[in-house]
Amino acid sequence: MKYKLLLLLLLSPALSWANPVDSLLERLDKGASSKFELIVDGAIDNTDDYFELSDSHGKVRVRGNNYVSIATGIGWYLRYWAGIDVAWNNMHPRLPRRLPKVGTTVRHTSKATWRYYLNYCTLSYSMAFWDWDRWQEEIDWMALHGINLCLSNVGTDAVWDALLQRLGYSRQEAREFIAGPAFQAWWLMNNLEGWGGPVSDSWIHHSLTLQRRILGRMRSLGIHPIMPGFSGMLPHDARTKLGVNVQDPGLWNGFHRPAFLQPTDSRFADIAAAYYDELQKLYGPMEFFCMDPFHEGGSVEGVDLRAAGRAIWQAMRRASTESKWVIQAWGANPRSAMIDSLPKGSVIVLDLYSENLPQWGDCLSRWYRPKGFDGHDWIYCMLLNFGGNVGLFGRFDSVTEGYNRALRSSFASSMKGVGMTMEGIENNPMMYQLLSELPWRDTPVDRNQWITRYAQARYGRSNAQAESAWKILAATVYNSPRSAQEGTNESVFCARPSDNVWQVSTWSNMQPYYKAEDVYRAARLFVEASRDEQLSRNNNFRYDLVDVVRQALAERGREVYGLMQQALKASNAQLFKTHSDEFLRLLLSQDTLLATRTEFMLGPRIAQARSLGITPEEKDQLEWNLRTQITVWGNRQCSDEGGLHDYSHREWSGMLADFYYPRWQAWIDSQQQRLEGKPAPAIDFFAMEEVWTHRHNPFPTKPVLDAVATAQHMVDRLLPHP
Repeated sequence: MKYKLLLLLLLSPALSWANPVDSLLERLDKGASSKFELIVDGAIDNTDDYFELSDSHGKVRVRGNNYVSIATGIGWYLRYWAGIDVAWNNMHPRLPRRLPKVGTTVRHTSKATWRYYLNYCTLSYSMAFWDWDRWQEEIDWMALHGINLCLSNVGTDAVWDALLQRLGYSRQEAREFIAGPAFQAWWLMNNLEGWGGPVSDSWIHHSLTLQRRILGRMRSLGIHPIMPGFSGMLPHDARTKLGVNVQDPGLWNGFHRPAFLQPTDSRFADIAAAYYDELQKLYGPMEFFCMDPFHEGGSVEGVDLRAAGRAIWQAMRRASTESKWVIQAWGANPRSAMIDSLPKGSVIVLDLYSENLPQWGDCLSRWYRPKGFDGHDWIYCMLLNFGGNVGLFGRFDSVTEGYNRALRSSFASSMKGVGMTMEGIENNPMMYQLLSELPWRDTPVDRNQWITRYAQARYGRSNAQAESAWKILAATVYNSPRSAQEGTNESVFCARPSDNVWQVSTWSNMQPYYKAEDVYRAARLFVEASRDEQLSRNNNFRYDLVDVVRQALAERGREVYGLMQQALKASNAQLFKTHSDEFLRLLLSQDTLLATRTEFMLGPRIAQARSLGITPEEKDQLEWNLRTQITVWGNRQCSDEGGLHDYSHREWSGMLADFYYPRWQAWIDSQQQRLEGKPAPAIDFFAMEEVWTHRHNPFPTKPVLDAVATAQHMVDRLLPHP
């Protein structure tokens, strides 16, 4: 027999502590909880998630079937009624004294069981050095955007530290296996071991303590955390150290992968059980585990894949009888043989790149799998960002049309939701807003209508110039077609210099799918909109203004670089100097522009990394982790031969002037000498870059110049006139 339990919260201050969404509102803006009436409508029968908005005695009533649904409703109300877009750049908005009325009751329902968040890489490219204050903001952002299933790899180093010492490794040996903070994502995906380490006692304590707080907050809101399970990964010396039968998966971009424990080894179950025992002692029972053996080309030679999948799954289920294995669909993974015989309902496959190279069964994809994921549950995901790179980018139509096509397909019954699987965050907020809304909408998205409402909601008011700019961007830069391209059209400023630069990172495969003039037009429209004094004070508008003008300067830099190439081919030294001077001026101007917003500054990131160290030596090591990740990534072999250099390049103030500018200046000087008939020795870029990773020169942590005035100046002086 069905029944419902109504919990009416916020009836009095004495009860306000009972609802974690109340605390979320207070973190957004002190006093905000008094403006809402929150009702959790819990039912023991399985119903779709929903939220309902209405008016109640001068407050906004938000009713939902759980805390995440209620938080989603609050986010929806703030955007579309209050004109407040809570975004990464705007996590503490000022709410009006009296909130606008809802009017007619509004109800939205989602049939998506799971709204998933994060990629292993995100936790290293964007989150490696976050403290609890920043994590609180992110968990609030998740709830407001409907996230109820989230990867949470923080603190896994503490599990491995305990496990390896339990297996007989010394503390030093255990720490040599664990990667440094900026590289733990690839360690946990079995790509490398030890790089960036060893981690210290204080770091292990920090990550352990932080993860407990993260898990506590997620669980209080009803967000289900996912932690790494045991996939068979062991240190490379496990054969001699433990006497077990391991397979060598080979290299990953020059790094030696960890060993893989053969599922037929008699100790597989015992070692896996020890892993789960240590994990649960530290963090309590878990419902979801992620394991991704043989990620990105790991050799499976000599491995019985069906037995491996069975052994991994059985070990997980012994530790937690109703748990689910969450696995990434990327390239050849998951191998069908690993999962096709596992019980349905116990595996969730993240179709990591659904917006471009879906594997769920879409015959239009070159990663097409005729059987999809062998009947297992799967999630439609948007990858979007690679390496944490900065740059406007999106696949608006591919995301929405692909999602609708999946809903109409024969694989729809096993599609259990949507996911955001970007490698780096704090960029392109529009695309994440779009994806987060899809499962709550019952009609297809019309791009022009949606983007108009988005601009109005983001800035809290209508502005013709801003809305026109967004329509241009949504139809061009944010509407990349399906292709081999990974992420944004990269800025030439960030590239290792040569006379034939195209992309910055090895796997970008960028294509000219829009014109520079598209971005110039949008930048000019943003500058026109900034003449509106009320709009120019809006935090979201100021962020977007800087971001769009940044993109315009990068586009202009690529055009000027083309003129430099022509001058080189013509052996015209004077013309080369004229164009190279303009190129360097543009690069430094972009550095100045980005110094107006902390989101685009290197200084705050270095300060955050160093703040987590206890000793001067540890502070230096953490700074080296950060500097290395965003430049050379690995040692010379991995950086150059493995192709990892500049994979995680960033258009940040400080990076441009202190790292990219000297590279380009050195190359330009050498080319100028060659054109003038003087000796021009080859430049060892890796040696030049590696020196920078070991420096500790300070960078500003707070903006100095005004964002609006600086952006206006840049557009007026540096962009070509129509």
